[in-house]
Amino acid sequence: MRLAKVLIITGPTASGKSKLALDLATTYPIEIISADSMQVYRYMDIGTDKATADEMNRVKHHLINIKYPDEPWSVREFQQLAREAVTDIVSRNRLPCIVGGTGFYIRALLHNFPLEDAPPDRALRQEMKTLAKRQGNAVVHSMLKDIDPESYRDLHPNDLKRVIRAIEYYRATNLPISARKHLKHFRMYDSMMIGLEWNRKELYKRIDDRVDDQFRRGLVEEVKNLMDLGYSEDLPSMQGLGYKEVYWMLKGLATEPETRVILKRSTRRFAKRQRTWFSKEEGIIWLPFGKHKSRNQLIEQIRHLINNWLGTNICTRG
Repeated sequence: MRLAKVLIITGPTASGKSKLALDLATTYPIEIISADSMQVYRYMDIGTDKATADEMNRVKHHLINIKYPDEPWSVREFQQLAREAVTDIVSRNRLPCIVGGTGFYIRALLHNFPLEDAPPDRALRQEMKTLAKRQGNAVVHSMLKDIDPESYRDLHPNDLKRVIRAIEYYRATNLPISARKHLKHFRMYDSMMIGLEWNRKELYKRIDDRVDDQFRRGLVEEVKNLMDLGYSEDLPSMQGLGYKEVYWMLKGLATEPETRVILKRSTRRFAKRQRTWFSKEEGIIWLPFGKHKSRNQLIEQIRHLINNWLGTNICTRG
């Protein structure tokens, strides 16, 4: 049985994944499936760097604006809906293009990844969140030290959502969630994964510029609107980069200049964690972006790779 072809464009935040996918859509019949854990939420556009309405009119996007900020969303639901989208796109002889930096989502999509063995435990989650609020994220993170040393090492204390999930998984299965990474998984698709790589100094400059641009475009007003709509800071959606920092600012816990500095620092740390995750992915093709080579040269290199991979399965645009 021939596996469906799926293109993946990934890399750290602010590396230009979405722009590259849109550029490639002028050559290939691409439809984009977002692998971003925050772009599913309505009313959260600036902080998530969501595609504009014009961009979504030019190229069809999937798994964007499908949830309200207080609705549950999980990797399991992503896996299900993304696979349905792949099937639909392929049935129309178009090319599914997964775009995003949430590495676990991409891994769950590409492999027969078991996600049903530890359902959400809302009571435990609330208990851990309350403990984190009272005693700090590091206290919750330390609970992984004995039950899941690998997750304790790999997860940052401030990545509270995944820390709690690792605790939850162990409580349900008596096994560390990190053990799943070492299982043999069958590939679901004939995929090609392109990773966008930047010199660290250049990437950090892009991150800083993007944060400043988000404030110029109205990030503060976006968070005010979410607060006015009644969305609590305790929601997982409101813990996303940009939203929690501005929420604190609006509560009087920091000035805007301080908030910009905090957000830039947090985003740089997030980019570093993403790069560490993807460095362990098999088969990823890292392509260096930056000053040493023109964008046109890099896009031409990517087109050459895609043409060789596609063969005659999907026609390029005329």
